[in-house]
Amino acid sequence: QVQLVESGGGLVQPGGSLRLSCAASGSIFSIYVMGWYRQAPGKQRELVARITSGGIANSADSVKGRFTISRDNAKNTVYLQMNSLKPEDTAVYYCNAVVRITIATSPTNYWGQGTQVTVSS
Repeated sequence: QVQLVESGGGLVQPGGSLRLSCAASGSIFSIYVMGWYRQAPGKQRELVARITSGGIANSADSVKGRFTISRDNAKNTVYLQMNSLKPEDTAVYYCNAVVRITIATSPTNYWGQGTQVTVSS
């Protein structure tokens, strides 16, 4: 199986920065897309940003210009640099990866356990 382990969440003041990391491990043949989603209390989970193995990235309009996603394919790790954080960015952030375990299996979605990001003064 595949495990996604996130780190880097915490409490930060408005205007501050945080960097999230997510490392994938386990039985991995290839990883197609890695990304970050978030879920605030009482709201649906939403896409924050995602990046392909080739480095093509896209992000939600609400974070454009503030958040940057990057990826280290050799380490099976994805990062989310979050700058100019706002209270509305407060949420549990989940790492996601679309992984093929073997060349014969179909790509499958995997999720991390989530990391809390709280933006508050």
